[in-house]
Amino acid sequence: MTSKMSSSKPDLYVVARIIKSLKEKNNVNKTSLATSTGLAYDKLIKYLDWMSKKGFIIFDDNCSVVLTEKGSEAYDELVRWIMKHVGQLKFPRLRAKT
Repeated sequence: MTSKMSSSKPDLYVVARIIKSLKEKNNVNKTSLATSTGLAYDKLIKYLDWMSKKGFIIFDDNCSVVLTEKGSEAYDELVRWIMKHVGQLKFPRLRAKT
């Protein structure tokens, strides 16, 4: 992504990796999230800014990243779309918790 977030499109696989990591850990600080997703910190910050504007994440009082219900639903929808149109994921899919 470029520094002009409004004119750029995010890599949806990267968005899904971020959300997947947040679903596994509930909330996490930005440095740990960068490590767990394999993203450079500055690139992660750009994605988090975009995701925050979309309502997929929020930041708690400790500045940890927290996945919203909307973000969780976006992940599920994205995985379904990828499986339908691409046929495979580049990352392991999370199973719904029952």
